[in-house]
Amino acid sequence: MSVENELPTEDQNLDQEMNQEQAPQENQENNEEQLADEYKDKFVRLYAEFDNYRRRTNQERLDLIVSANGGLLKDLLPVLDDLDRAIFNNEQLEDIAALREGFKLIQHKFKQILLSKGLKEMEAKGLPFDSDLHEAIANIPAPEKDLVGKVIEDVEKGYYLNDKVLRFSKVVVGQ
Repeated sequence: MSVENELPTEDQNLDQEMNQEQAPQENQENNEEQLADEYKDKFVRLYAEFDNYRRRTNQERLDLIVSANGGLLKDLLPVLDDLDRAIFNNEQLEDIAALREGFKLIQHKFKQILLSKGLKEMEAKGLPFDSDLHEAIANIPAPEKDLVGKVIEDVEKGYYLNDKVLRFSKVVVGQ
């Protein structure tokens, strides 16, 4: 055996050094690709999870809107039943006073249910005209000087719902 065979040649040394330099670079590139794939997978999963959350909350909101009036309608059913009974029983009734009294009781019951739900009538007659609360449908000469600029007649009542204007009062204003 010769010494030349045992000792690596310069070419062999150069090849080994290049292989050693390429191995860490390849390892680093593989690690970067794995990290990129991991981040991409996490992003896709997070996006899908957010999309599912958005769909679920939209569906819950729609269900809430659809069923929101259910409580009010359930509370109004007794009034509807009373009206049906009144119509049925009053077909042969000759006493008009009893008929009026029955409808007043039904109206009172109806108003109490609406009041319990936060609906409140707006008082307008005799008060100064306020465009934030009233809608003027006519101006007429004031019958008295102190009624100038005030509401003379309340044509259609306005209502508050939890202290916010639900419907403006339609009023006649004195000039």
